[in-house]
This record gives sequence, C-alpha cells and structure tokens, in this order.
Amino acid sequence: MTISKKENLLRTIRRENPQWVPNGMESVITLPSPLAERPAAAGPDVFGVMWDFDPKAEGGTYPAHNGHTITDISLWREQLRLPDLDAVDWDALKKRADEIDRSEHLVMGFVEMGLFERSYLLLGMEEALICYLTETEEMKALLHVLADYKIELIERYVCACKPDLIWYGDDWGTQDNLFMPADIWRETIGAETKRIYDCMKRLGVMINQHSCGKIELIFGDMVEMGAQMFNPCQPCNDLARLKREYGDKICFIGGIDSQHVLNYPGATPETVDAEVRKRIEEMAHGGGYIAAPSHSVPYDPVLLRAMNEAIANYGIIKQ
Repeated sequence: MTISKKENLLRTIRRENPQWVPNGMESVITLPSPLAERPAAAGPDVFGVMWDFDPKAEGGTYPAHNGHTITDISLWREQLRLPDLDAVDWDALKKRADEIDRSEHLVMGFVEMGLFERSYLLLGMEEALICYLTETEEMKALLHVLADYKIELIERYVCACKPDLIWYGDDWGTQDNLFMPADIWRETIGAETKRIYDCMKRLGVMINQHSCGKIELIFGDMVEMGAQMFNPCQPCNDLARLKREYGDKICFIGGIDSQHVLNYPGATPETVDAEVRKRIEEMAHGGGYIAAPSHSVPYDPVLLRAMNEAIANYGIIKQ
C-alpha cells in the first residue's frame, strides 16, 4: 500500500522504512518567521544592521560595507539592539498556520541568521573572526544574550503556529574548513547553540540544521547536541563517510552537487543522472536521506528535469 508523502517523509526523517527517497521536503509548508533577519530591500534589518541590494546578488540583499552596529567588542552591551518580540503580529502567523491541513502537511518554521551569522553581522566579518580568537570570553557573553533572544523567539513562534520542525540556519564552514578552530566553535557557538536545540527539543520540535561549508570536524558535536536533520549536505564534506558514521542518528537533506554538477558549465542530463544515482546509492540505505541540490540557486530547467527524473528512477526503496 502506498503511503502519503507526509508519512513517507516522517519515515525518512526517523529512518523507519520509507517507501521512496523524497524529492526535497515533500508535503512540507514553510511558515517564515514574522521577524525577517535578512531584509528584502536595502536598509536596516531587525537588529539595525544595514543591507544593500543588487538584483544580481543571490537573494538580492547583502550586508552593507561598514553597516555593522557594534564598533568595538568592548561596547557590545551598549550598542546591541535586540528586536522587540512584543511588537510582532503573532496572531497573523497563527491564522496562517490554522489554515494548513495537518493531515496532509508538515509545518516547518524558519529561523535564519544563527549565532555565528548574527555575530559577524553585528561586528563585521573580520572583526568577529578576530574576536572569536582574541576576545573569546566577550564573544561568549554576546552569544549568550543572542541565544536568549533566539530561544524566546522560538518559544513564541512555536506557541503561535506549532511547527513540526524548524529550519535553523547558521553557516559554520568555508569550502575547506570551519571559520574558526573547532575547540573555539565548541566553547562559543556550539555551547550556546545547544541551549537553542534544548529549547526546540523541550517544545517537541524537530531540528533541521542548515550549514553551508565543510563542517566535518564538528558534525559529531551537532549530532550529539540533538540535530535530527542536516542540510544542504554540500559535497565538500565526505558525505558517504558521514552517512556511515552517523546515519543511524540523523537525516541528510541535499547532497546533489550544485557546484560541480547542477551549476557547472557544460553539465548535461547524463552527468546529473550519474550524480543523483551516486548520492542515492551512498546515502539512502536505511532511510535518512532526502534528495535535493546542495545549494539553492537558479538552475537550467533541463538539468532540473533530469534531476527530478533520476530521483524518481533511483529513489524507489526495496522493501
């Protein structure tokens, strides 16, 4: 008997004998936070950080040069301006959530700009990276306050729309490594992110952690902290090894190579087909794999069609 897309997705996440490899987050409806930390147009975000706009930039907006609000880490207590959660129209979010058929759909919350991203937006990237190494105690204190804010945001979010899972975004890696030594990450970002995870677990919400970049050095920490899903699984990580070592504890989402296949000059439907087949063979055994690109950028419709066909062809799981 064929099960619903919602049931199959839940089985995939829980690694409980799904019938097929989902093509993306099938059956999921995303309810973005009413506090958008990345503005859609040029101007300040909810923390007062300035953003510029370029229609050719991915997502349109990007942090403005010298648009950060904290001029020196020693002044963060005076210069940090937290958003006013009391000013948010939570009733509007609740109304949208009430219109969703929960028998057919899962609801996913969207919490962007995690602790690392927000810290470098507030301080500027270069200054933040220096401060993580030279002013670690001050960064820990700043992150603790930011985590308190995130926790209250999530509590109100869950109260308003009761999501099944939350996409929590924080890019921890570059193409080659973490942005900082792993022990510094654990002492600062990891410790405070665990408090945010603990909040979501206490509220009964599944954790879908987003991080671009190569984060293998702290992947086990993320799993141990309680992440139940990881996206977008960029292939700069050894995804096959991570599946072997952690596949009984976490669900992988993504992995179909954007950089070297889907968005690569000269890519063909045949190379896309081979990439999808490789990822499914590496990642789908035992459940715990949702097929999707390793980044969200515009793709050639011909290549997208080849990807979708390949997921359908190779994604049927033998019972």
